[in-house]
Amino acid sequence: MILLKRHRKIPLRAKDIMSEPPITATLETTIAYVASLMRKNGIGSVLIVDEKGVLRGIVTERDIVFASSEGWNPKEHKAWEIMTENPITVSPEDDIITVIRKMRDVNIRHLPVVKDNEPVGVISIRDILDVIWTLAGLGLGLTES
Repeated sequence: MILLKRHRKIPLRAKDIMSEPPITATLETTIAYVASLMRKNGIGSVLIVDEKGVLRGIVTERDIVFASSEGWNPKEHKAWEIMTENPITVSPEDDIITVIRKMRDVNIRHLPVVKDNEPVGVISIRDILDVIWTLAGLGLGLTES
């Protein structure tokens, strides 16, 4: 007798794992201030929005490293100069598999969650790892030391 195991889908959505509210800055915010937002909030990216709150870009730690390696004065240069324009995004209702695939396919570590063109959260690779760790712990009886 062959026993078939049913595959179960875990109904996790982007909204279930995203960090919220997103930390944002404007196009004209200095790189120094963006870096200070990252440090103060313990995050690796800041979403860049226009005056209407519409997502225009994202600045990550990698962008800060680029500016630094080029010798740019972070108090003089602006976020728009180093941000990734029109970043790849997900909606709050996208499932976790879609989120992971997007991050893997384009090799990114931060993914804005957007509703009606406005950011409502961010998913980082750390958020994904936290979910995997939690699920593994539930399924395998793992505990934190």
